[in-house]
Amino acid sequence: MDQNRSLDEQGRVASIEQLLDCLDGADHDGERTSVDDIVTAVGRRSFGPLLLLAGLITLAPLIGDIPGVPTLMAILVLLVAAQLLFGRERFWLPGWLLNRAVSRDTFDRGIRWMRKPARGIDRLLHPRLRCLTQGIGVRGIAIMCMMIALAMPPMEVVPFTANGAGLALTVFGLALIANDGLLALLGYVVTLGTLAIVIANLV
Repeated sequence: MDQNRSLDEQGRVASIEQLLDCLDGADHDGERTSVDDIVTAVGRRSFGPLLLLAGLITLAPLIGDIPGVPTLMAILVLLVAAQLLFGRERFWLPGWLLNRAVSRDTFDRGIRWMRKPARGIDRLLHPRLRCLTQGIGVRGIAIMCMMIALAMPPMEVVPFTANGAGLALTVFGLALIANDGLLALLGYVVTLGTLAIVIANLV
């Protein structure tokens, strides 16, 4: 596949289907797909696509159900969101995180599962309320994503809340990709609702 066809005119991922096309074109190390392979395919300057990727992986039953994967995605989101707040344009990730991997077969099956709803969701995306997805709005989303990331490890023991975190990250990622402030508002609602459930179960 020509990966260039997966990107908009500025070379950016602009939909779920385009993100999945990029992942299909990712290099693999033998029978394993590493975090480094995935991040390289998406781009190290792409906050929205990285959030979307972390959310989709957390939601995907074939990948997100693997013990430790939600926590791994939480670390990825926390590091990237913190660097965004400090104004970095190119995200740094530690080698031990980049070297973590899943089997290529599991990864490919997860991508196929994600494609089923992708086209329908992409049709709903529209630029609107852009003040919530640009400038200070991006930093507000970054702060919310850091809160999600910090709460994700205990979510592994509270049923279904990791799915709420994955949904929130997915929604925020889509909001940034499509400049859709209405989706950003939905992301805030999902985040606060999920955090409330986690707190209620742990108190």
